[in-house]
Parts: sequence; C-alpha cells; structure tokens
Amino acid sequence: MPQISRRAFTAAVVASALMSGGSYAADAPKEIHLDWATYNPVSMILKQKGLLEKEFAKDGISIVWVQSAGSNKALEFLNAGSIDFGSTAGSAALVAKINGNPIKSIYVFSRPEWTALVTTKDSKIANVADLKGKRVAVTRGTDPHIFLVRALLDAGLSEKDITPVLLQHADGKTALIRGDVDAWAGLDPMMAQAEIEDGAKLFFRKPDANTWGILNVREQFLKDYPDIVRRVLATYEEARKYSLANYDDLKKTFIAVTKLPDAVVDKQLKERTELTHSRIGAPQRDSILAAGLALQQAGVIDAKTDVKATLDALIDDQVPLPTN
Repeated sequence: MPQISRRAFTAAVVASALMSGGSYAADAPKEIHLDWATYNPVSMILKQKGLLEKEFAKDGISIVWVQSAGSNKALEFLNAGSIDFGSTAGSAALVAKINGNPIKSIYVFSRPEWTALVTTKDSKIANVADLKGKRVAVTRGTDPHIFLVRALLDAGLSEKDITPVLLQHADGKTALIRGDVDAWAGLDPMMAQAEIEDGAKLFFRKPDANTWGILNVREQFLKDYPDIVRRVLATYEEARKYSLANYDDLKKTFIAVTKLPDAVVDKQLKERTELTHSRIGAPQRDSILAAGLALQQAGVIDAKTDVKATLDALIDDQVPLPTN
C-alpha cells in the first residue's frame, strides 16, 4: 500500500471533521448579535443586567444589541445576517420561513395578548365587519398584520375590502390618534398607551389568535455554534425566571427604556403578558399552524405550500434548556 505522509493524514482528518460538524467546526465568533424589543420584556432584562456579557466575558466574545421595532424588522435583520438571534411572533417567523428566511425557532419568551384591532374613542366602528371600506394602519409581516387578516377572513372580508395603510407600529398608533386612519392593528406597549392616554377602544380581541413570542436564530449560526446557542438560551432562561420573580424590577426596567407611565406598563405586563413558558411544544406548534392555515385560506400563503412541513422545518426544540 502507498505510504501517506503525516501532513496529508492530518489534513484528511481535519477535512473529515469539518464535513461532519465535528470538533474542528467554525471558530468561536468575536461577537454575538441579538435584538431587544419592547414586545419582548425578557430581552430588556437580559440587556439591562448584562447577563450575556457576563456569560461570554471569559471567552472574549462581545455582545451587540440591536432594537427591533416589530417582527418584520427582526426578520429583516436575521435574513441579512445583521443579528444572530431575533424576537418575533411565531406566525411571523412561519411566514418568513415560507418566504425563504433561513431561521430556526428555538425558544418561547412570552405568551402575550399583544395585538387587537383598535379605533378611537368616538369612532362608530364596533366590529370587524365595520372595517369595510375603511383605512386601517398595519405593519406587514407581524402578528398584528396576521391577526387583522384572520379577523377579516372570519368576518367574510379580505384585505381587498379595506385600505391598508402600511406603517411601523408606533406610527400606526400616531396615525390613529391623529385621525389619519379609521382603525389600527395595534401592538403593545403602544396599544396600551393609546387606551390609557387617548381613550382608544379595542373593538376586536381574540387572545388565542395572538401567536407566541418566539426567539429565532439564524440556521447557519445554530449549525456553526450549537454550544453558544445553548448558553444563550440558558441565559435567556435566567432572565425569564428573574422577570417572573421580580415584577417591580421588570417594570422599572421597562419604564426606564420606554418612558411610559405606570398604568400603561402595568396594562401590558400584568394584564397581557405571561412569562411562564420557555420550551416550544404542542401549544405553540398548534397556534402557529392555525395561523398559517388561516393565512393560506385567505390567500396570503400560496395554496401549494405545505404549511405543516414548513413549520416542522422552522422549529428546533432540541437545544437543551436548564431543568432547574
């Protein structure tokens, strides 16, 4: 048999390890990029307390924070590779996956009722059917948008029956209060603010149609750095449990960032945000699947798309979480 040099043998072993995802996988990153968002209170505690910075200091890895103004922005950042972890609604992540965004959903940060259909205190709009022919502010690619589409479908309407006014969430709230639109597919905390400060009415609510708050990771990042993803989730868990046990600190952190009054923050955090879940399981899958199938029925998702198969490809529930 021909002799193989030590150098050639070593090169072959390294190449094999790289191909198999073994111990010679990608070097550790110099930075981890994550988003924070006012619709993800856990991310605000995580950032404020510097928990990830402490976790990765010994590795010489820096933490870079980017604010997401909505699921659509988080998904844009993930798709562009400008963040590694992003906060979205489960339904928004599913639609993004269908559209080719290479992400995995790996963690639940909240069970919210963060969206409803909103109008002004003096409006004659009382139900979804009243939206026919009306101007409705909405942020495409977010849970409020998907909530609106599903509400219209249930009322025998579609987006063609209204005039969507495409605005980011905060601008949608401003447009409603100013009278530039007739209704708004709202999002907290802006929605709670409109209720408390401007007397806005939530004329259509359906908590079960609010899909879960989900943390997503870029597929390539998960493939390259599975241990780092595990450590990020373990730290997220620490922040979630702290938030549950220390409401006053969570509220203080939220107010410091948003400058919103106590009553607005309490409405979002106490009345409409549940932080008791972390693993993606059957309830989350069922909720996201129901949203996807409704969107397919409404014509937003192509009829040929296998929604369940895409959901299965989206969710990765194998990243271990701490058990205590």
